[in-house]
Amino acid sequence: MNKHLTRAGLCLLLAATPVLAQDLEEVPEEESQLMVDPAFSDDPNAVVPAEPSAAEREAAVAAARGPQTARGNSALLRGLDKVTGQTRELTLAVGESVEFGRLEVLLAECRFPAGDPSADAFAEMTITDKKANARVFSGWMIASSPALSALDDPRYDVWVVSCTKA
Repeated sequence: MNKHLTRAGLCLLLAATPVLAQDLEEVPEEESQLMVDPAFSDDPNAVVPAEPSAAEREAAVAAARGPQTARGNSALLRGLDKVTGQTRELTLAVGESVEFGRLEVLLAECRFPAGDPSADAFAEMTITDKKANARVFSGWMIASSPALSALDDPRYDVWVVSCTKA
């Protein structure tokens, strides 16, 4: 059986060889040469890049971390009763809870981008079904992507609209 596998593998290799040779022919000559770091080049005209300053390094590290966020004091949430079609604005301070139908919504924290407060909002919430005495949601909701981390309830929907610092 190994003899058949070896023959099959050899046939595949031989069949692919013209394709590989064709691919090699299409590579332009200047792209096929190796790139040499100018610091190790024998070329006297090679330009060696300057070391980045401390400020440039800090800016690069901050950019790699992503945008900085600020804490909000309250959040604007919106609730939807899917049976009646009614929506309700829910304004909560951090640490406060509000009732929406049979749900109790507790806001633990609200954050937004420090540079642009109206751009997005991130709210950490705990939502409890009082009738079933069960937690139905616990975590972060993101205003720009409500479906990413959403409340899964057959009747109610709750999502973040914005954070406020006031």
